[in-house]
Amino acid sequence: MMIYLKAYDLWDPISKGYSPPEGELPDDMSVHQVKKIKEEATKNFKALSLLHSVVTESIFPKVVGASTAKEAWNTFKEEFQVSERTRVIRLLHLRSEFANLSMKAFESVKDFVSRLMEIVNQMKIYGEKFTDEVDVEKVLISLT
Repeated sequence: MMIYLKAYDLWDPISKGYSPPEGELPDDMSVHQVKKIKEEATKNFKALSLLHSVVTESIFPKVVGASTAKEAWNTFKEEFQVSERTRVIRLLHLRSEFANLSMKAFESVKDFVSRLMEIVNQMKIYGEKFTDEVDVEKVLISLT
């Protein structure tokens, strides 16, 4: 999600935060300053809208009250952040699944590699380091 927001130049309201101006804008502001304030507000609301659009119905009520994209992002972090113990346990389970993975008799090579890469990608998410050699070795060893 972070990459998606960065691709659309919407990460700044989350990383730096956005604070809406209090009340009316002063009359002595330059056109450039007003334009910058409006641009920051637009980016914030675009990012917030994007975050609203990608959540499930069960999580939406938790972020609907957020007035800034940073607030919504912090809610997501609290909701989805796993503890270190949970991460280690999940990684052990995935390592076991990886070690026991083998190609089934009726399975195509493409389907097997897809299953393998799904496990490898999940392990990478939880912090496991993989090289292409390990992936290729597992495929070659596991082929029927």
